[in-house]
Amino acid sequence: MRTRTLLTLTAAVAALTLPAVAPAAAADTPVLTTGGLGGTPVAAGDVLTASLASGTAATFYSSATGTSGVRCAASQFSATVTGNPSAPGTATESLTAHTFDSCTSNVTGVTGVTGITVENLPYDTTVTSAGVVTVTPPSGSAVRTTVRLRTLLGSVTCVYQGPGLTGTASNTDNSIAFAAQPFSKVSGSSLCFASAYFSAKYAPVTAAGAAVFVN
Repeated sequence: MRTRTLLTLTAAVAALTLPAVAPAAAADTPVLTTGGLGGTPVAAGDVLTASLASGTAATFYSSATGTSGVRCAASQFSATVTGNPSAPGTATESLTAHTFDSCTSNVTGVTGVTGITVENLPYDTTVTSAGVVTVTPPSGSAVRTTVRLRTLLGSVTCVYQGPGLTGTASNTDNSIAFAAQPFSKVSGSSLCFASAYFSAKYAPVTAAGAAVFVN
C-alpha cells in the first residue's frame, strides 16, 4: 500500500509541474494563408497578385487631399513570397512588378498620359500580422516612378521618388490599400507638380487564384 501511495503522489506532482502545451495548429499557422484564417500556408516562392479593387482607381494627386493630377483605371502588382513565418510575425516578399494603365490627367495644359513606369524594382515588402504593409527600395536606392505626359507643348517626363510606402492589409476583402503616400519631384518641367501623393486599393490579393489572408 505504501508503494502505491508514493507512486500516486509522484505522478500527481509531475502532472502539476509539467508546462502547458499549446495546440500545435496554433503555433504552426503562418502569417499568410489561403482559404481563410488559419488556412493553407502560402509557400516561399509563391507569387501574390492583385489588381485594383472593383470601382476604384490609382491616383497620383498634387496634394494629399486634392483631386488634381493623374488617375489610372487599371493597375496591378506581383510579389514573390520570400518568407512566411509563424504568426504573429512578419512575412517578407519581393515586389517584382507594378504597372499602371488607362491613365488620364486633369492638369491644365496636359492632354494625356503616355505611360507610368515604376523604377528600381524589385522592392522589399513586408506584411505583419497586424496588417501593416511596408514597401522599401534596395539599399542606396529609392521608390521611383516616371510619369510621361502629353501636353500642348509636347511630351513631358516627370520623375518622382520617395523612401518607401506604407499600406494596410485587410481580411474583410483581402485587400492592400495605400493612402496619400508622398513622393517628391526630382526632375521634370513646370507642368509636373512638385509633389505627388499616391493612393490605391488592390483587392483581392491572391496566390494561385486563392484569396490571401493575414493571420
